[in-house]
Amino acid sequence: MGASIFDVTLKYDELALCYLRQHPECRYIFLSSGAVYGSSFDVPADENAKATLAINDFKPHDYYLIAKLHAECRHRSLPFLQIIDLRIFNYFSQSSDIEARFLITDILRSIRLGKLFQTSQENIIRDYIGPKDFSQIIKRVLTGPSHNVAVDCFTQKPVDKISLLERMRTDIGLQYSIVRHDTGLSVTGRKLNYYSKSRKATDLFGYVPESGSLDLIMEQSRLLLARL
Repeated sequence: MGASIFDVTLKYDELALCYLRQHPECRYIFLSSGAVYGSSFDVPADENAKATLAINDFKPHDYYLIAKLHAECRHRSLPFLQIIDLRIFNYFSQSSDIEARFLITDILRSIRLGKLFQTSQENIIRDYIGPKDFSQIIKRVLTGPSHNVAVDCFTQKPVDKISLLERMRTDIGLQYSIVRHDTGLSVTGRKLNYYSKSRKATDLFGYVPESGSLDLIMEQSRLLLARL
């Protein structure tokens, strides 16, 4: 979306806030992103993390995180309204677009086409929430105590890339090779440990994930490949 993310986010957020000001008994769930923590994920996010941003050297991939961060700041400035910002780090389901340029969809395209999947040596770690746990956290937020807060989405356990590739190889026939050059594509910047250790969603709303990233990915991948 490029720079248009600013106007689009502001426009639809303001529509929701205008309604909420007139009906403060309502509860607003805003889909935010783990990207609000900034461009540095040498370690996973937690309750004490600080957002990092090259303030004098904005890049196009910064626009998304700034738009989300700006929205979260607006929400915290309205403490009398029930606004919960759900920070989604990664989401995957059988309805995902296999043509999209993300790690899992790149892997699944290679499997479907019978091609060798090439990836770099960098063993990134990700936490993928799926339909069941995402549905649970939404329901918990809607029926739980009143809050104006941001919470991070998480599963039972994140997964590293090599473990994912090996499971894909043994279970559904992925062929892959490790190469020395960078093969990744990251719209919002390079992230080694893109997940959160914060458990505020559990503490405030009683959310307890049912599955870990690896099992979720395998389950949804089989369903996705079966319908192609």
